[in-house]
Amino acid sequence: MNDQTLRLIVHTSVGGSALRLRLANYHGDQAITVGAVSVALQDNESAIRSNSAIEVTFNGEDSISLSKGALVFSDPIATDIPELTNLAVSIYLPEQTGFLTAHALSNQTNYVSDQGNHTDSISFPVEVETPAWSLLTAIDVINNDSITTIATVGDSITDGWGSTDSGNQRWPNHFARRIFQDDSISKYAVVNAGISGNRVTTESSPQFGQNLQARFERDVLALNKVSHMVLLEGINDIGMATMETGSPISADKIISGYRNIIARTHARGIKIFAATLTPFQDAVYYSEEGEVQRQAVNNFIRTSGEFDGVIDFDAVVRDPDNPKHILPEFTEDNLHPNDAGYKAMADSIDLDLFR
Repeated sequence: MNDQTLRLIVHTSVGGSALRLRLANYHGDQAITVGAVSVALQDNESAIRSNSAIEVTFNGEDSISLSKGALVFSDPIATDIPELTNLAVSIYLPEQTGFLTAHALSNQTNYVSDQGNHTDSISFPVEVETPAWSLLTAIDVINNDSITTIATVGDSITDGWGSTDSGNQRWPNHFARRIFQDDSISKYAVVNAGISGNRVTTESSPQFGQNLQARFERDVLALNKVSHMVLLEGINDIGMATMETGSPISADKIISGYRNIIARTHARGIKIFAATLTPFQDAVYYSEEGEVQRQAVNNFIRTSGEFDGVIDFDAVVRDPDNPKHILPEFTEDNLHPNDAGYKAMADSIDLDLFR
C-alpha cells in the first residue's frame, strides 16, 4: 500500500471504558510508517456512525514507525466500548509499506481506500474490498470489573470459515453471546486466535500462519488476563499433510504438540480445554488413514486426563448414521460447519467449565 487507508471491521466481546490497539509488523520486509489511526462505530459496510470517530495516538503522537518485526501498543483511548459490537479501525499508510502482516482470511469484509487519509471519513472511498485484517493484531478493552479472557485457539473451524461473511457467526462469536446472555456466569473477554489452514506441528503456505508451537507465545500467552483456553486444532496436520506427501501427520506427533501447549499453558496458570476434531469424510483432503489418526487424537483428548476439560464438538456435529461425516445440514463442504453448525457447537459447551 502507498498513501492509502485501511478500514478494518472488528467485533468486540466485552465492553469497557477505554481501549488500546496493538499494531504489528511481524512479517514485514521493512519499517512501516503509520500516519494516522482512528476507531469508530461501524454503521453499515465501510461507513461509520457520525461523530463516533476517535483519534488514536502513540506516545502522544498521531503517527508512529513500525520497525521490522515490531509490535506497538497505542495510548489508552477513553471512550465507551459497547460489548458485542462492530468497530471500524482506520489506519492511514502514507508511504510505500512493503509486505503487510495480515490475518489473511478473516471472514469479514474490510476495505482499502483510494489515495489519501480517510481515517475520519464517514463515507469511505473504497478502492477494493479485502478479507484481510492487516497490521491490527488485537484490541485491548479496558474494563474496571474483574474480567478475564478465554482464548479460543485453532484453525479455520475457529476462524469461522464457512460461516456467513461479516455476520459474526463463528463458534466463538456464538459462545460469547451465550456467556453475555447468561446472568448465572461471569462475563469473559472471548478472543479468537484461529487461523485458517493452521497446524499444530508443521506449516506449508505462509498464508496459513506459523505452526501453533511457533505462534503460541505471541497469539495467546502475550494477551491480557488469559485464564482459560479452548484448543481445537489438528485436522490440517492430518488432511493437508496427506495432500502434500500422501500420508497424514501421525496422531503421536499431534499429541506431542498438544503436550507442549499444555505445559506452556499450565506454566502460566491457565486452564486448557481440548475440543475434539470434527468429522471430515468427503472433504477435499479426506483419507481413511487420516480418519484413523483423527480417531486416535480424539481418543487421547477424551481419555488421557491431561487437559483440564473436554469439549466434544465431534459428538455434536457428526452424522449419527455415518459418524465419519458431519451432519449434512451443518456443512457445505464436508469439513467446515455453517452458521447452524457453529451455533450448535457453541450451544453444546458446558458453561460449568468456566464457572
